[in-house]
Amino acid sequence: MRIDTIQQFDALAANMNARPEQFEALGDIDLDLVCVMNDDHGAFRVRLRFEGISCTGVGACEPGDERTADCWLEGPLDAWAAMFADIRAHRGATGMHTLNSLTLLGDRIALHGDDPMGVDRFHRFNQSVQEFFDAAATLDAAPAVG
Repeated sequence: MRIDTIQQFDALAANMNARPEQFEALGDIDLDLVCVMNDDHGAFRVRLRFEGISCTGVGACEPGDERTADCWLEGPLDAWAAMFADIRAHRGATGMHTLNSLTLLGDRIALHGDDPMGVDRFHRFNQSVQEFFDAAATLDAAPAVG
Protein backbone atom coordinates (compact mmCIF):
# COMPACT_ATOMS: atom_id res chain seq x y z
CA MET A 1 0.00 0.00 0.00
CA ARG A 2 1.37 3.40 -0.94
CA ILE A 3 1.92 5.71 1.99
CA ASP A 4 0.68 8.80 0.16
CA THR A 5 -2.95 7.71 -0.08
CA ILE A 6 -6.08 8.29 1.91
CA GLN A 7 -6.47 4.47 1.98
CA GLN A 8 -3.22 4.14 3.97
CA PHE A 9 -4.48 6.56 6.60
CA ASP A 10 -7.98 5.05 6.61
CA ALA A 11 -6.32 1.70 7.40
CA LEU A 12 -4.29 3.25 10.22
CA ALA A 13 -7.46 4.85 11.63
CA ALA A 14 -9.35 1.54 11.44
CA ASN A 15 -6.49 -0.14 13.26
CA MET A 16 -6.53 2.49 16.02
CA ASN A 17 -10.29 2.34 16.39
CA ALA A 18 -10.24 -1.47 16.60
CA ARG A 19 -7.75 -1.46 19.51
CA PRO A 20 -9.10 0.97 22.12
CA GLU A 21 -7.33 -0.86 24.96
CA GLN A 22 -3.92 0.08 23.52
CA PHE A 23 -4.79 3.76 23.26
CA GLU A 24 -6.78 3.96 26.48
CA ALA A 25 -3.57 3.48 28.45
CA LEU A 26 -2.13 6.59 26.75
CA GLY A 27 -5.13 8.75 27.64
CA ASP A 28 -7.52 10.85 25.63
CA ILE A 29 -6.25 12.78 22.65
CA ASP A 30 -7.66 15.96 21.13
CA LEU A 31 -5.71 16.85 18.01
CA ASP A 32 -6.37 18.01 14.46
CA LEU A 33 -3.19 17.10 12.53
CA VAL A 34 -2.28 17.44 8.85
CA CYS A 35 0.52 15.44 7.25
CA VAL A 36 2.11 16.94 4.13
CA MET A 37 4.28 14.71 1.92
CA ASN A 38 6.12 16.67 -0.79
CA ASP A 39 7.62 15.27 -3.97
CA ASP A 40 8.53 16.53 -7.45
CA HIS A 41 4.88 16.34 -8.52
CA GLY A 42 3.40 18.38 -5.68
CA ALA A 43 2.19 17.39 -2.25
CA PHE A 44 -0.13 14.84 -0.70
CA ARG A 45 -2.04 16.24 2.28
CA VAL A 46 -4.13 14.29 4.76
CA ARG A 47 -6.01 15.64 7.76
CA LEU A 48 -6.31 13.40 10.82
CA ARG A 49 -8.79 14.16 13.59
CA PHE A 50 -8.19 12.46 16.93
CA GLU A 51 -10.76 12.57 19.72
CA GLY A 52 -10.79 10.54 22.91
CA ILE A 53 -9.03 7.29 22.04
CA SER A 54 -10.10 7.25 18.39
CA CYS A 55 -9.23 8.65 15.01
CA THR A 56 -12.57 10.19 14.10
CA GLY A 57 -11.63 11.64 10.73
CA VAL A 58 -9.33 11.08 7.78
CA GLY A 59 -9.56 13.28 4.72
CA ALA A 60 -7.68 14.97 1.93
CA CYS A 61 -7.08 18.67 2.20
CA GLU A 62 -6.15 21.43 -0.20
CA PRO A 63 -2.93 23.47 -0.20
CA GLY A 64 -3.03 25.91 2.69
CA ASP A 65 -5.66 23.94 4.63
CA GLU A 66 -2.94 22.70 6.97
CA ARG A 67 -2.97 26.16 8.55
CA THR A 68 -6.48 25.48 9.86
CA ALA A 69 -5.27 22.43 11.83
CA ASP A 70 -3.75 22.49 15.30
CA CYS A 71 -0.44 21.72 13.62
CA TRP A 72 1.06 19.94 10.65
CA LEU A 73 3.98 17.66 9.83
CA GLU A 74 5.71 18.39 6.53
CA GLY A 75 8.58 16.79 4.70
CA PRO A 76 9.70 15.10 1.51
CA LEU A 77 7.94 11.89 0.55
CA ASP A 78 11.23 9.97 0.79
CA ALA A 79 11.61 10.96 4.46
CA TRP A 80 8.08 9.72 5.18
CA ALA A 81 8.86 6.52 3.23
CA ALA A 82 12.00 5.97 5.32
CA MET A 83 9.96 6.38 8.51
CA PHE A 84 7.34 3.87 7.34
CA ALA A 85 10.06 1.45 6.16
CA ASP A 86 11.62 1.60 9.62
CA ILE A 87 8.23 1.00 11.23
CA ARG A 88 7.68 -2.07 9.06
CA ALA A 89 11.20 -3.40 9.61
CA HIS A 90 11.14 -3.04 13.39
CA ARG A 91 7.39 -3.31 14.12
CA GLY A 92 7.51 0.31 15.26
CA ALA A 93 9.62 3.41 14.65
CA THR A 94 13.13 3.33 16.11
CA GLY A 95 15.81 5.91 16.85
CA MET A 96 15.91 8.75 14.38
CA HIS A 97 12.74 7.51 12.64
CA THR A 98 10.37 8.32 15.50
CA LEU A 99 8.13 11.33 15.08
CA ASN A 100 9.70 12.85 18.17
CA SER A 101 13.24 12.60 16.75
CA LEU A 102 12.21 13.68 13.25
CA THR A 103 10.37 16.76 14.47
CA LEU A 104 12.97 17.75 17.05
CA LEU A 105 15.64 17.85 14.35
CA GLY A 106 13.18 19.23 11.81
CA ASP A 107 15.59 18.67 8.94
CA ARG A 108 13.52 15.98 7.17
CA ILE A 109 10.02 16.17 8.66
CA ALA A 110 9.19 19.40 10.42
CA LEU A 111 6.43 20.31 12.84
CA HIS A 112 4.60 23.54 12.02
CA GLY A 113 1.72 25.45 13.49
CA ASP A 114 0.38 28.96 13.54
CA ASP A 115 -0.75 28.65 17.16
CA PRO A 116 1.75 27.66 19.88
CA MET A 117 -1.05 25.83 21.71
CA GLY A 118 -1.69 23.73 18.61
CA VAL A 119 1.98 22.79 18.37
CA ASP A 120 1.90 21.95 22.07
CA ARG A 121 -0.93 19.50 21.39
CA PHE A 122 1.35 17.51 19.10
CA HIS A 123 3.97 17.23 21.85
CA ARG A 124 1.35 16.40 24.46
CA PHE A 125 -0.17 13.62 22.36
CA ASN A 126 3.02 12.48 20.63
CA GLN A 127 2.99 8.93 21.96
CA SER A 128 -0.57 8.35 20.78
CA VAL A 129 0.28 9.72 17.34
CA GLN A 130 3.39 7.51 17.22
CA GLU A 131 1.31 4.45 18.11
CA PHE A 132 -1.12 5.42 15.35
CA PHE A 133 1.73 5.49 12.79
CA ASP A 134 3.41 2.37 14.22
CA ALA A 135 0.33 0.37 13.24
CA ALA A 136 1.69 0.54 9.67
CA ALA A 137 3.84 -2.46 10.71
CA THR A 138 0.70 -4.58 10.61
CA LEU A 139 -0.61 -3.30 7.28
CA ASP A 140 0.05 -4.61 3.80
CA ALA A 141 3.81 -4.38 3.34
CA ALA A 142 3.76 -3.34 -0.33
CA PRO A 143 6.32 -0.72 -1.45
CA ALA A 144 6.10 2.41 0.65
CA VAL A 145 6.26 4.69 -2.37
CA GLY A 146 5.20 4.00 -5.88
